Amino acid sequence: MTVTIAAVLAPKPPASLIDGFRSAPTSVISDNLGRLPGSVGLRPFHRAGKLVGTAFTIRTRPGDNLAIHRALEMVGPGDVIVVDGGGDETRALVGEIMKNIAQWRKAEGYVIDGAIRDVAAFATSDFPCFARAVIHRGPYKNGPGEINVPVSVGGCVISPGDFVVGDQDGVVSFPAARAARLLEAVQAQVAREEETLKAIHEDRYQGSYSRSEPAS
Repeated sequence: MTVTIAAVLAPKPPASLIDGFRSAPTSVISDNLGRLPGSVGLRPFHRAGKLVGTAFTIRTRPGDNLAIHRALEMVGPGDVIVVDGGGDETRALVGEIMKNIAQWRKAEGYVIDGAIRDVAAFATSDFPCFARAVIHRGPYKNGPGEINVPVSVGGCVISPGDFVVGDQDGVVSFPAARAARLLEAVQAQVAREEETLKAIHEDRYQGSYSRSEPAS
């Protein structure tokens, strides 16, 4: 069966803008997005490492990874491989070899609404991988699938070119058009929270944290 590829790839944002989110906690990003978006049910399987990049999206039949193999011929630096596998946990969509292919292509990491295998290879690596589950059973490779289309991952719609940020708290995404303004708000909140922590440690905290709210 066929894999459909949308004709127009999303433009890449400036590297400086992407790098600005490398020190941004997903929790603070979420706060400044109204605490609404974010993929639910995914967890990190890698040892460490922050995931920051733009979405290279794939929708595949549950338990089938033909479209992912095709996408691995196309991804490159700055791409987060975002896979809508329908939340299926009965077959693994990627394993150690596909992990290494993605690294060789200099992708930023995987976000998979589905299962993986060869979990030990991910657990000893700093190559980010967020997924729903682990299972030894391998995938079908028959298709169909779609590449470079809007997908739903853990209840969150992610479009090609959206920013994707992941850390130990989970994965959050947002349109590239919002990134610059959002980064300013996130940095301001991080500064406020750092000052609050400092005040606590210096025994001069007066309850300001409960009265503060992030910018919308």
